[in-house]
Amino acid sequence: MHVVEIPSFFPPYGGLFCLDQAKALRSLGHEVRILSNVQLGATIGLRDYVVRPYHRFEHQMDGVTVCQSYQRGMPRAVRWNARRWVGIVCRMFGDYVAKYGRPDVLHAHCTKWAGYAAMRLGREYRLPYVVTEHLALRDYATELGMPPSASWQIPLLRESLQRAACVIPVSEEVVTDLSGYFGTDYRWQAIPNLIDCDFFRYRQRAPRQGRPFRFCCIGLLTERKGYDVLLRAFRRVQQEWPDAELHVAGRGTDSGRFHRLMVEAGVERGVLRHGEISKAGVLDVLYQSDALVLATRGETQGLALLEALSTGIPAISTEAIPPSVRPGKGCVFVPVDDVGALAEAMRRVVACPVPDGSELSETVCRMASPEVIARRIAAVLEASCRRQ
Repeated sequence: MHVVEIPSFFPPYGGLFCLDQAKALRSLGHEVRILSNVQLGATIGLRDYVVRPYHRFEHQMDGVTVCQSYQRGMPRAVRWNARRWVGIVCRMFGDYVAKYGRPDVLHAHCTKWAGYAAMRLGREYRLPYVVTEHLALRDYATELGMPPSASWQIPLLRESLQRAACVIPVSEEVVTDLSGYFGTDYRWQAIPNLIDCDFFRYRQRAPRQGRPFRFCCIGLLTERKGYDVLLRAFRRVQQEWPDAELHVAGRGTDSGRFHRLMVEAGVERGVLRHGEISKAGVLDVLYQSDALVLATRGETQGLALLEALSTGIPAISTEAIPPSVRPGKGCVFVPVDDVGALAEAMRRVVACPVPDGSELSETVCRMASPEVIARRIAAVLEASCRRQ
């Protein structure tokens, strides 16, 4: 099967879930390439806006060919930027077909705007397309407003879902959460994002005796990640376990803004801030930790939680993690924005015996390993080709 992946987001702005799925599908013997047009924003990253190439080119990412373009976005011109983004993707696809031939199926990541571009291309080239939806209600609400919304974007995005051969939400709850915008009148099958279990592999931790208990939290500094709640909960844990440590990693965690959150929470020590780190750096933090703790206010799946479990440590999170993608073992879930409940769950983890980390890792692999997820996605793509 010849598959073209079209991500709505790609580095330097995330979106590596597309690359992970492309690699997994390639490992099953499919021909897979990525068609990526990234809209750069001067206010998000001026250096990228200035120095990234102005021409289209191809490059390799972990053995996957990426047909790459960068688009300079115009401030406050959402409609113009979106129209231009879709137009560039469509022209890139024409060049792609001339070089590599017509694919069997298009696989878009996120309705906005890759799903819409895939609909346009599917109509022009008579190709089936599938849309994986990764975004949560909070992500859409930032631009579209909370539903019901009269945004001009909604009819276009709704049509791209309705015409898709299949929509793949990363959790069942995504369909319900976004129904205020798009309804539910489309074919869908929930498949979670994958976890690289070979990379986030199990490792036994050092004995806890004679050293501080180490919590970690992986996530960029945004209101959604709930660092304000986490720091207040950690302060309570320190009252009973004064030598406990909290390692935080992600863009913004080494900033002055994060330090102000620490001051407001009354946390003066015990927090080690790693800032933005590589995938290997994330793994190192996990291997040095005894438990992951997340105070998130909204997630479509919770990949950080699964990555931690895959390395063999338990996790504490909020009920923002959708029930349909919660692993059966190794996790404690508490209400969102409940400092007391989060602190109590953290205390219990410190006091409890060390869990069987290898069993936690195996649970994740059975649920979300690259092979498991790739086979499920491939089955959807192949069925879409047969229905065309």
